Amino acid sequence: MAAECTISTSINIKEPRWDQGTFVGRAKHFFTVTDPRNILLSNEQLEKARHIILDYKKGVVTPGLTEDELWRAKYVFDSAFHPDTGEKMLLIGRMSAQVPMNMTITGCMMTFYRTTPAVLFWQWINQSFNAIVNYTNRSGDAPITVNQLGTAYVSATTGAVATALGLNALAKHVSPLIGRFVPFAAVAAANCINIPLMRQRELKHGIPVTDENDNRLGESSKAAQQAITQVVVSRILMASPGMAIPPFLMNSLEKKAFLKRFPWMSAPIQVGLVGFCLVFATPLCCALFPQKSSMAVSRLEAELQEKIRASHPGVETVYFNKGL
Repeated sequence: MAAECTISTSINIKEPRWDQGTFVGRAKHFFTVTDPRNILLSNEQLEKARHIILDYKKGVVTPGLTEDELWRAKYVFDSAFHPDTGEKMLLIGRMSAQVPMNMTITGCMMTFYRTTPAVLFWQWINQSFNAIVNYTNRSGDAPITVNQLGTAYVSATTGAVATALGLNALAKHVSPLIGRFVPFAAVAAANCINIPLMRQRELKHGIPVTDENDNRLGESSKAAQQAITQVVVSRILMASPGMAIPPFLMNSLEKKAFLKRFPWMSAPIQVGLVGFCLVFATPLCCALFPQKSSMAVSRLEAELQEKIRASHPGVETVYFNKGL
């Protein structure tokens, strides 16, 4: 067989493989990004992918590389290295760890929701995990101070625990089914506190906005507000199927003889149900909004509008990474 022709060096691997202008394209992209199998990759495999990608960006093609292998390497690289800083990300903060981590934590939050110590413990574990994920996937190259991290973490944990305990107290007077939704309300409330606080630096100083060719035009707080709102919405929706469907199933299952005989099976069943929901909900909710978000120049801050009109008169729309 003749030697394979090398692939062209003009494939744009900065962008996802599928069209990000469509929901289906974004969904395919995030199914690949959140693929839990990526956590099992060894350091060697990650380094190999990193070499292929960094070489390719310099115009050097690894001999014998096919286009499919190039894209596979890109997604392995993206799953483990931060897009703005290039650092290797903490294992449990990576998007590929979302499903296994979330299914375990959420399953336990929803199984052990009746007593105060259990609520405190699992909401705290969940917020600790959230803080790690938010820190690992922060947008931009702006460093977050330990102080800001601490404030966001303590506030979100307090918010989640207060919501859970407050609603638990109210739920004692209503049907047991409603009590099962308390953890979901607590998680939603915590997301509304946690993400803006974790990313308050972006709200204060703005996030980098670029034109369509990636030329940096300045920093915008208005863009940061849009980015963070979209992330809060998709995070809450991401938790919804896993936290809204199992309660109905568990409520009827717990009345059956099987769970009365083996009450300890309740947590593993709950974790399995949540996991099944999350495998689909995580990528589909990440795909709701384009990762490269856009905004009309006319909606930016006045001084930034002037700056852009002066330096780049033709630019009508700016783009920015919304974070996850």
